[in-house]
Amino acid sequence: MTVSYRYPIFPTKEVEQKLSASLDACRWLYNRLLVEMNKAWERGKTLTTYDTQNLIPLLKSENPELRNVYSKALQMVNYTQHSSIASLAALRKKERKVGHLRFKDKNWYNTLTYNQSGLKLDQGHCILKLSKIGEIKIKLHRKIEGCIKAILIKHVGKRWLAVIQAEQEKEPLP
Repeated sequence: MTVSYRYPIFPTKEVEQKLSASLDACRWLYNRLLVEMNKAWERGKTLTTYDTQNLIPLLKSENPELRNVYSKALQMVNYTQHSSIASLAALRKKERKVGHLRFKDKNWYNTLTYNQSGLKLDQGHCILKLSKIGEIKIKLHRKIEGCIKAILIKHVGKRWLAVIQAEQEKEPLP
């Protein structure tokens, strides 16, 4: 069973600039992958998750800022985009009227995902370490139980939040 914990984080000015730059790079990647998928669709083809995953290293030469973002975070942009497309397709199959994915501007893309690696949480010292970002103070108001599977960094207004997803074993019923 997966449980999510939500904590405020307090990045320094330097770390906040890195977080913002990473969000901008991920937003650029999202929009660029969407362009490629739309071009393929116009030609009557569909790109799989694997196809767009293979585009990411090629796009690093087009936008050097992608090199400053942890590779798993870039892969999660691709994964979430394809899962959104699958959700829309499932709704269409149920004969629901749905639109299409839209391009994201700066105010609409606010989540950076670290999945299973590139992260370390020191609960004793309340420090979160993210690859290619650095150390961030985190206010742990309750202990995290279980194995950490992912951390989502969210920018909400002027605040930064960490949503920590942990896998816990189900307790047997009495």
